[in-house]
Amino acid sequence: MKILQVITSLQIGGAEKLVAEISPMLRDKGHDVDVLAFSGTSPNFIHLLEEKEIKVYTFGEHVNVYNPTFIPKLAKMMKGYDIIHTHNTSPQYFAALGSLVNERCHLITTEHNTYNRRRSIPLFKIIDRWMYSRYEQIICISDQAEANMRKFLPKTDGICTIYNGVNVQAFHNAEAIEGMHAEGKTVVVMVAAFRPQKDQRTLIKAFSQLPQDKYELWLVGDGELYEELHSYVYSIHPQKSETNGVISYGNMRFFGNRPDVPQILHSADIVVMSSHYEGLSLSSVEGMSVGKPFIASDVDGLREVVDGYGILFPHGDDNSLASIIQQLSDDKDYYKQVAAKCWERAQMFDIQKMVDAYNEVYEGLVKQKDNS
Repeated sequence: MKILQVITSLQIGGAEKLVAEISPMLRDKGHDVDVLAFSGTSPNFIHLLEEKEIKVYTFGEHVNVYNPTFIPKLAKMMKGYDIIHTHNTSPQYFAALGSLVNERCHLITTEHNTYNRRRSIPLFKIIDRWMYSRYEQIICISDQAEANMRKFLPKTDGICTIYNGVNVQAFHNAEAIEGMHAEGKTVVVMVAAFRPQKDQRTLIKAFSQLPQDKYELWLVGDGELYEELHSYVYSIHPQKSETNGVISYGNMRFFGNRPDVPQILHSADIVVMSSHYEGLSLSSVEGMSVGKPFIASDVDGLREVVDGYGILFPHGDDNSLASIIQQLSDDKDYYKQVAAKCWERAQMFDIQKMVDAYNEVYEGLVKQKDNS
């Protein structure tokens, strides 16, 4: 069958990385798979897909992903595919509209977050319910996301949960970058886009309580809060330096978007995710895949993955987070115990399981239509 994965962009992010990884794997199952990214502003994942001979379409660089002129363009593209699989809000809306003139293709979407603030706004509640009604299958990436979706929609047929996956072995087998780890320090890393949901500020506040000569913080990512977070860290450490593209303020370092995330994770000692909410965080599974202790805020989407394996801290509580980091640094036996449990947990989220489940959904919809 012919499959089109549709997403806002292929910049750094969990959904973007997922699309870049699963598309070649679905192609290996015998399908023709293409990817449409509304905005082609970042080459990282585009190059990854093109190296694996996956065709990538875009509507331009640095474009507004809610540009209404994309609707007829997408509708025209949809005619050539059996499966249209959307990720993120604007593709969800525009594909739903495009489906009004495309009865042949099957429409599927993945809900990547547990919480959606649009559902509390009366107008968007009406629009979103209509939009979801156009989809034959809604895939939620966590049990809580599915529960919230079933609560929101009056008709709950065609909703399921498929956990996001990670190429666990690729992360586990990566090697640390020689000379990157500061000798005698405990290095903490967070890999996440710089947007309000991720709440890097709580981690920065926690880190400001720890001795500079014993701890180092690495923030990997980019996004809308780039300038704001740099200014905030500068207010704590009013000295700035830059080496090989890494910007440092005291013992806090900004790496920007990086293609070598597995190697960076191996080079650190502790991995943190301080988000306000998640769907099912790929970054958390990636962090646990390298066999390091993983600390996360006790919120939906992270709790499901981390509880009983890594360490949860109260949402937004920088004092608790600082104490946990210090305990892991000081107690080596505790560090090893948590790291071993995190690696055990990561192996339950291998990406091949997710791809098999997606393929089963696709084939089930096509078979159902053939039999009708």
